[in-house]
Amino acid sequence: MQKTTTIGFIGAGNMAHALISGLINNGFEASNIKLSDTDTTLLSQRKLEFSVEVFTDNSQVATGCDVVVLAVKPQILSSVCKEIKIHTRHRPLMISIAAGVKSRDINAWLGGGASIVRTMPNTPALVGKGATGMVANDAVSDKQKELAEQILGSVGEYFWVKEETMLDAVTALSGSGPAYFFLMIESMTNAGVALGLDKQIAEKLSIQTALGASTMSKQSADSALELRAKVTSKNGTTQAAIESFQEQNFEIIISHAMRAAFERAREIGFELSDNA
Repeated sequence: MQKTTTIGFIGAGNMAHALISGLINNGFEASNIKLSDTDTTLLSQRKLEFSVEVFTDNSQVATGCDVVVLAVKPQILSSVCKEIKIHTRHRPLMISIAAGVKSRDINAWLGGGASIVRTMPNTPALVGKGATGMVANDAVSDKQKELAEQILGSVGEYFWVKEETMLDAVTALSGSGPAYFFLMIESMTNAGVALGLDKQIAEKLSIQTALGASTMSKQSADSALELRAKVTSKNGTTQAAIESFQEQNFEIIISHAMRAAFERAREIGFELSDNA
């Protein structure tokens, strides 16, 4: 990324915080970052944290930046895009992190001809361990794709998908996925307490086990299936637990949950579309 590249964030919430932090930690100059939000208290906090230039007027971010990150809630993205469209005639790269909102709608709200990368990051980006799915419209150049990779790559790993419809699947898997693991940790902790463990110990064991299993899976050449088989001794304790999971259709429960998230992501896109 060139030292002269300027990046603007519209919306100063958690994901903007994660991305700004990731960029600065990776050597990007805070002086080249602009931020806008209607929440003046939040803006003051971000300015104090990062020494970035802040505004309450979104047009001041849109006008002067090479990249504009749309980090607002899906429900207000339409009004934000319509507000700034006359200020994006210099054709900056537009990066949207709004779940469900289609590129064609963002493009229409911006007046057409916009270079748009739609992304689906997740909350582990807050600790630099994010997973982001991305798709670019036809107006995005190779150079702009590299910019998007550098920005989202500053908070974790990114993956390009070929079809925009696949972002709904990304939403169901990694976008909503952290909550699935939090529920697993919560459930294991409660089960440990029911078996007689102190809650603090049960919780720490659950968290460390989740971390260890994820790290092993990431670093190993073996698949998750192969790793599971290696720790499942015949007639042992792990086999007893796995069989209990399977008797209660654990795989089907996960599949149904992800399908529900997938369908809801699609619904959000239709609900917020001007072309539905």
